[in-house]
Order: sequence, then structure tokens, then C-alpha cells
Amino acid sequence: MKRANDIFSSLGTTVFTVMSQLAVEHKAINLGQGFPDSNGPNDVRAKAAIFLDDQPNQYPAMMGVPELRDAVAAHAKRFYGLDVDWRTEVMVTSGATEALTASLIGLINPGDEVVLMEPLFDSYLPIVRLAGGIPKLVRLTPPAWELPRAELAAAFSAKTKAIVINSPMNPNGKVFSADELAFIADLVKRHDAYAICDEVYEHLIFDGGKHIPLMCLPDMRDRCLRIGSAGKTFSLTGWKVGYVTAAPALLQPVAKAHQFLTFTTPPNLQRAVAYGLGKDDAYFRTLADELEHKRDLLTAGLRKLGFGVATSQGTYFVSADFSKLGFSGDDMDFCRAITVEAGVAAIPISAFFEGDGPSTFVRFAFCKQDSVLTEALDRLARFIAKFQIR
Repeated sequence: MKRANDIFSSLGTTVFTVMSQLAVEHKAINLGQGFPDSNGPNDVRAKAAIFLDDQPNQYPAMMGVPELRDAVAAHAKRFYGLDVDWRTEVMVTSGATEALTASLIGLINPGDEVVLMEPLFDSYLPIVRLAGGIPKLVRLTPPAWELPRAELAAAFSAKTKAIVINSPMNPNGKVFSADELAFIADLVKRHDAYAICDEVYEHLIFDGGKHIPLMCLPDMRDRCLRIGSAGKTFSLTGWKVGYVTAAPALLQPVAKAHQFLTFTTPPNLQRAVAYGLGKDDAYFRTLADELEHKRDLLTAGLRKLGFGVATSQGTYFVSADFSKLGFSGDDMDFCRAITVEAGVAAIPISAFFEGDGPSTFVRFAFCKQDSVLTEALDRLARFIAKFQIR
């Protein structure tokens, strides 16, 4: 029989699925997959139920319901001072992954180069290759995860169509500084490229830090596509509501790709997210404060157990080095061992790299109840004590 698509046929099952299935099998606490164990804000969920009953449930407009597009534009003005025309510069997607896919497919021609920074979310590479793009990988290394400026500059060329920048960054919790963003913006402008900005964790930044959209930097307004996610902002990851903001000339080809991917998104969820984006500042501050507390709880506990924990400036995640614990094996071996023997699931950081990545770092998600995090630390303590005694 003839072969299926070579790009997707060559891929294995995503590590998130593998580890989640293993967690279920062994009744492990799942600190691997990044979803909260709460159910999202009561008022936002209640609005979705109301809109399901008293608003139309047929196909909404392909670009998204006006209420949400307008709310996304107002959100950009409120938090970042961006003036956005919701009619021509905002599109709703079925999650941020679809937004990324539509953006990359809509912009890339076969042979175009796309700069990607490792560690990277696992969908980036397959999407770029599906579009015929050529990935140019630049590696950030733990524990500091500093931007390697010389390597990044060398990755750009006359063939560069775009860079994908994820800040705050999954899996390592890095938030790019204003100086780093300025360096990236200069490269984009110098090489007449675009920036696809994965900013789904924009409201999950800690220690008083502030999110800076690359779109806000001088002369970057027309070169950036800014991607947001209601799933992360409202702890409603199953809703799969995302949005793209870009200048009309950039958004148009992305919208044409979107119409042949999902076309649209449930209208009641869109309207509920529009309501949510209008919540008062206290909601957004509390969201970050609560997650910062959880980060601190897990970080302190892991360090007490002997892990080297890199600083997480944002997201749901911390990256932890187990090299001093005395475990013999790589990060995948460690994740399997703690899932099966300790009853705690994590994700190997090497899964976020192509080829050989760091082999002693794992990613833990802290977007869980405090009691769950405490129990996970207790289980890890018992596991570490056992193999250190051996």
C-alpha cells in the first residue's frame, strides 16, 4: 500500500499522552500534562451555560463572534496600550495550537526558513515541516535558559520568513526580558521577517514581572502575530478557545488557512470568554498570585529533596535537575520510574528538543491543588529514600 504522510507517519505518540496514560495505569499524581485541577471561574462557566440557551448555536462567523473579537481588542488596549481594530485585526481559533497552525501555514511557502528556539512545544516542528518550511533551531540551555544571541543571529538569513517566540516559555518558565525582545525585534526587522508570538501564558507571570508583547516594540506592530489562549487565562483548557491579533495584511492569509482547519469555534464559549476578558484587574492579579504560591510550594519541596530547580518566571511549570539524587538513567527513565514506583508523573525535558537535549531535567506542572502538590512531594521523598538506600 502507498505510504501515508511522511511527516506525521514518522512521529511517535506525544510524550504527554504516553506519560498521562502511564499515570492513569499506575494511579499516579499527574504533574506532567499542563492542566489545572480546578474547574475555572464559576461566573465564566455560568455565562457559557446561559449563552448556550439564549444565543444562537449555529455556525458563528468564521472570524469569531463580534463580542469576543471586540473583547480581545479591548484587552490588548487595557493591558498593553495596543490599538487594535477588532473588525480587521482579530480572529478567533479553536485553541492556540490551531492559531499557530493557521499562522504558520498561512505565511510559509516551501523552502522558507523558520527560526525556532529549543526547548519548544512539540507541535511547532511538525507544523513548520508540513507547510514546507525549513526549521532553524537555536538552543537555550539550563539552568539559566539565557538567550544565545550569537547563535540566534546566525540562524537568520535572507531565507528567513519568521521566528516563533514563546514567552512565557513552555516548558522552562522563561520570560524574555525587554532587552532580549529588543534583540529579537532587531533581527526580525533586519531580515524583513515576521514574528509568530505564542503568548498563551501572558497573565501567568510571577515575582512582579510584566508581560511585554513583541508587538509593542518600535516598528513591530505590522510584523507580529500575537496568539492568546482562554484556556490558560481562565483555567479552561478543554474549551479550546484561542485568538490571533495581527495587522490586516498578516491576518488575511492566516484567516484563509483557518477557514479550512476548524472554520469556527462554539459560539457560547466564545461569548463566555468575551465576558471573562472584561473581568476586573483583581482576577488577573489573583490568578498569577495563586500560581506563584504553588510554584514556590513545589520549588521549595523539590529543592529540599535534592533537586536543582531552575527559576520559573511564568507558566504552569518548573524544570528540575535530578542529577544529584543518585539516579542512574536519563530523564525518560526517571519519569517512568517516578510514575510507576512513586506515583508521580512528570515530563522529560529532552522531549522538547530535537536530537539530544539535556538528559537530567524534568518538567513538573504546579497548577494543582496545594494538597496534591504536597502529596506528590511526600511520594517523591519516599521514592528517593528507597533508591538512595539501595
